[in-house]
Amino acid sequence: MSNPALAETLETSTIASQKHIILPTFDELACEDDIPMETEQHKLQMELLIDSLRLWLAQFPNGYVGGNMFVHYLTANGHKEFKGPDVLVVLDAPKGIRDSWIVWKEGKGPDVVIELLSKSTAKKDKHEKKDVYQNQLFVKDYFWFDPKNPKDFAGFSLQYGIYQPISPDAQERLICQTLGLKLTRWHGFYKMADTTWLRWETLEGVLLPTPEEAEQQRTEVERQRAERLAEKLRTLGINPEDI
Repeated sequence: MSNPALAETLETSTIASQKHIILPTFDELACEDDIPMETEQHKLQMELLIDSLRLWLAQFPNGYVGGNMFVHYLTANGHKEFKGPDVLVVLDAPKGIRDSWIVWKEGKGPDVVIELLSKSTAKKDKHEKKDVYQNQLFVKDYFWFDPKNPKDFAGFSLQYGIYQPISPDAQERLICQTLGLKLTRWHGFYKMADTTWLRWETLEGVLLPTPEEAEQQRTEVERQRAERLAEKLRTLGINPEDI
């Protein structure tokens, strides 16, 4: 180096960069991959869980639910890593659309994660990802469910830094204490597919409706209200059809 002053400046800059973690920009972070969704059932199951919970969260000022997206986080030694949960829920987070969840940008990681198992992912979901959710992201409640084998359904609650199995209730439902909701296996039609689905329900046992079900419920309530009004008018000697 012909310029000693410049050489010293470059050396100082290199040392400083090694002491500080340089966080990537949003555009440098992955938000998609080349791995296709395993099955249509897998995709529909994600939509069922996400859409019904998003509708339920609408009553609160904050709260985010998403899925099939990357969660970027920093390890204890400052390495940048990511995982892609099928369903993630974050309380006390602004609503809005995100391409990925960046922990250091958002200020926290997911509070609840659900993984949908498949033959190619089950081992990783039950061990590697579970360890990351426990030790790196500190996810409060973690669940897994196999759409092709509904009996493979389990949940874990973070207690003093260690996941403890969540015991099912008498109806074999698992309580998500973080949300104050239950996860239940429900057999029925969703998007014209008749199978066993994983669904959210209240602690009182009421299923969280999908947007389509909620619209049907509103239509039925309006129909019943119109019928009651028509009956009342008839008792007053008024033909509703003449109004």
